Amino acid sequence: MKRIYYILLLAGLYVAAACNKQMEVSAPTFDVSTDGSSFTAGKPVSFKITGNAHIISFYSGELLKDYAFKDGRTFDVSNGGITMQFTSSVQLGTQTNQLSILASTDFNGDYSSVASLKAATWTDITSRFVLGATASFTASGTVDISDLTTAGKPLYIAIRYLTQPQETNGLARQYFFQSFAIKSRDVSFNNAPLTIFDQNSIGFRIIDENKENAPARSSVTATRLTMYGNEYLYATLPRYDSTNPLLNPNNPIFDPQSLSYNPLAVLQLPFDPASPWNDPTSENWAVSRPITATSVDLGPDWSTTIKAGIIAAPITLFQYTYAKPGTYTATFVGSDNSIEQSKQTVKSIQITVQ
Repeated sequence: MKRIYYILLLAGLYVAAACNKQMEVSAPTFDVSTDGSSFTAGKPVSFKITGNAHIISFYSGELLKDYAFKDGRTFDVSNGGITMQFTSSVQLGTQTNQLSILASTDFNGDYSSVASLKAATWTDITSRFVLGATASFTASGTVDISDLTTAGKPLYIAIRYLTQPQETNGLARQYFFQSFAIKSRDVSFNNAPLTIFDQNSIGFRIIDENKENAPARSSVTATRLTMYGNEYLYATLPRYDSTNPLLNPNNPIFDPQSLSYNPLAVLQLPFDPASPWNDPTSENWAVSRPITATSVDLGPDWSTTIKAGIIAAPITLFQYTYAKPGTYTATFVGSDNSIEQSKQTVKSIQITVQ
């Protein structure tokens, strides 16, 4: 029995060693060449490929496709100034003068209360933008806000929403903001302004003055900011009708022992219209993260895979067309991979496109 055990053990060790040996890879042997170094824009450049690389990736050397920036690139925008833009719409309600767009450079970053926000100095910039007046989204315009920035200090953008008593001022309105963007005015990178913060990365937070007693219905998602006041409860709301069975805890729909039981039914409590929290004056704010317009992280430049694995057919010719004249470093990365290892060989060719 022991002999069989040792034989199986040795066999297992042999298989493991064989597998480990199979898992070892070495850098592939491959090369790339062209017929000449000068080519014409709009016509394909032919790259001749030899060797045994299992995977081959190609960087053209063009903007955002450059091997030199495979680990990432940033672009300095500190001297360019910034703009702000968004789209907005409004629906429901009739209340007026509820919304203000504000900016501050001395807010201390304490998002805990409306009182802490009011301790900062805020500049009202509402009039600089076009706000949506209907349920259709309206573009705000691209507005230069460079004058609001202060060297060495972050800029905060806030949207302040004020709800006056709705019995006398009308029901609160619901505002939506989308496509929010802070962009650099500098267009020297790819002849276009760079987005420094977008709707998601601007990081709006809701700060509600009466979160416990008269909570606002404002919310933030990755694609939309909703500004909305607290719900005003009044006697003619159907769910607060005294004859509404959902107000009666003895209704059999709430009794698990009843045939009428509805597990989705929710008991709704009647309200006190005289409560000071039913119809208060209340504020809620949406405040951005600190905005520092110094540089933009563009992330890594990406390659194009032209051979995708050991079972892919060998590639001996690859053609690529450069649209614009310039000097480019075309880079090919050949790699052989296993579960545990990856070995690469890099080949670069400098070409001129006229």
